[in-house]
Amino acid sequence: MYDDVVLLVTMKIPDPAEAASKRRRSRKPRVRPGAMLLKYFRDIASADLNALFPDVRVVMGLRDQLFLGVPALIAGVPILLKLASTLTVLFLVAGFYLGVSTAVHDEEMAGALAAVSGLIALGGFIITQWVRFQRQSLMHQKILSDNVYYRNVNNNAGIFDYIIGEVEEQECKEAFLAYHFLLGDGASTQDALDRQIEAWLKSKFGAYIDFECDDALAKLDRLGLLRRDGDRLSVPPLDEALVRLDRIWDDFFPFDGKRPAAPR
Repeated sequence: MYDDVVLLVTMKIPDPAEAASKRRRSRKPRVRPGAMLLKYFRDIASADLNALFPDVRVVMGLRDQLFLGVPALIAGVPILLKLASTLTVLFLVAGFYLGVSTAVHDEEMAGALAAVSGLIALGGFIITQWVRFQRQSLMHQKILSDNVYYRNVNNNAGIFDYIIGEVEEQECKEAFLAYHFLLGDGASTQDALDRQIEAWLKSKFGAYIDFECDDALAKLDRLGLLRRDGDRLSVPPLDEALVRLDRIWDDFFPFDGKRPAAPR
């Protein structure tokens, strides 16, 4: 399984002869030639990577072909054998009605009726197998569409907005973690804070993460929420921090031009 898959596809521009041939086969192309597609998927199995490409063609695997073909062959052979023995009689009766032969016996007429019923049974059998094949094909297409639809996160320009939002969220989490552990301990050094946060992440999520403590502290410092006493670091209480953040937010857009913009 791939956690994140970003697909970048550029549709080639076909030759004029090839383009004319495609226009004759299809009235409207699905994707404009020369277009660039950018798609972002989550949790994709390695075997399903080919299904992410545009204009993918669904084909039935060997196992599914055998699943449909073997029972059809087993059930169709008796019908064909029974039909083969009565086809000659059917031809004789048909020749009588067409004026080729002069007489038809009652046994031959009964055999002809049996041949007609056999042909009807064969036609019904072929239609049944065709419907089963179409149903299996639709099931494959549904699985493909569900796999692509429900695992598609974003497309084209929206991917950049999504990535920027994820980065901003991670930046906020860094500042939240630094503030939370400094508030709980009262005061700490940068090295001790870094080790404490990494140990908490290890115990909480079972993964070692190199926490960028200096970056998190720089964010708190820019917001005026970090206090330094030599190597000792501390933060104001939550109520005081919320008042500070509220003032920064209110002054973020100084429309009157009299107040300086808040630090970013």
